[in-house]
Amino acid sequence: MSIRFTEFIALTALFMAITALSIDMVLPALSVIGKEQGLADINQTQYIITALFIGFTIGQIAYGPISDSLGRKPAIYIGLAVFIGGSLLCFLSTSFHIMLAGRFLQGLGAASPRIISMAIIRDQYHGREMSRVMSFVKAVFIFVPVVAPSMGEAMIFLAGWRSIFIAFIGVAAIAILWAHLRLPETLKPEDKRPFDLASIWQGICLVIGNKATMGYTICAGLIFGVLVGYISSARQIFQDYFHTGSHFVIYFAVSALSIGAAAVVNSMIVMRIGMHRICHYSILAIMLASAVFLCVVTLNPYHTALWEFMIYAPILFFCIGLLFGNLNALAMEPMGHIAGIAAAVVGTFSSAISVAIGTAIGQAYNNTLVPLIAGFFLLSVLVFVLQWRLARIRIE
Repeated sequence: MSIRFTEFIALTALFMAITALSIDMVLPALSVIGKEQGLADINQTQYIITALFIGFTIGQIAYGPISDSLGRKPAIYIGLAVFIGGSLLCFLSTSFHIMLAGRFLQGLGAASPRIISMAIIRDQYHGREMSRVMSFVKAVFIFVPVVAPSMGEAMIFLAGWRSIFIAFIGVAAIAILWAHLRLPETLKPEDKRPFDLASIWQGICLVIGNKATMGYTICAGLIFGVLVGYISSARQIFQDYFHTGSHFVIYFAVSALSIGAAAVVNSMIVMRIGMHRICHYSILAIMLASAVFLCVVTLNPYHTALWEFMIYAPILFFCIGLLFGNLNALAMEPMGHIAGIAAAVVGTFSSAISVAIGTAIGQAYNNTLVPLIAGFFLLSVLVFVLQWRLARIRIE
């Protein structure tokens, strides 16, 4: 590649970070938007997050075939243009429904750089090396959820919550310009596939028919469901339950740093230990930690201490950080010949699972931590059983 490795990592991290930025910068504004829109139930503000995830889920299935046909860069441009349109609609919104429509379009557009980043990485790398590269990307990307809530808080204070969506337009414009000037096209001419329904369906069938790919896709969806459930209810947990006020952004950043630390650790150990063993022990740790903490919150549901949660949360998110890159790499490993459509199918299926489960967990919030931690425990058990079965299939 003509672009240097460090710059490639930084640009790919920016592509992947656009979705996280769209979520995390808005979190401090949820209560303000809810009051301005006259929402009676505070849980309804979670739909501002959910709408983006729904658009993100639907968008992924389209951009994979587009990138396999037109190339990686044109597909990124199309998606970022849609994202800018959605951000503008949110900025101009006069009702909650218009806000949700804009957030849906944001998610629809953000799916492009996120899903095509995976295809670009798979064009260049495979196996443990691919997981290592994705870990480097995650290590850079993780600074976004660390600083984004604070940035959102500052922008609300200085210029109101609508200014956040102007910032999104600026970030998307920078990504378009950077990609246009510096990113080479990674899809080889001989690997282009015609954009027709028969070809797309053939590619989808190839992906769905691969047991390993679909198995690890389901695992990724279940684990990401934990993250969606947490993100959707994070403001309520920290500000309403733990009464942290404006310090919410600090506690949220600690969780993000745990994921970032895991990405760095994974990049150092994955070549030596392997993706399968890392996934196995990470899932086991999540399951055991969630079982212990579920007992703690069940015994004292309305008065769980913040320090107890802040012991559990970094452990949980460190393990999720170890799983993130490895599960995606394992799902994409057999799909090098159809990386674009494979990334779309893997992303769509995993996101659909995570949005459905994460939304259910978030909406179950009842001023206690019991629904959240119970959801984490049950999901980790499901992933542990499924991953164990996938390991047996691989051996057989």
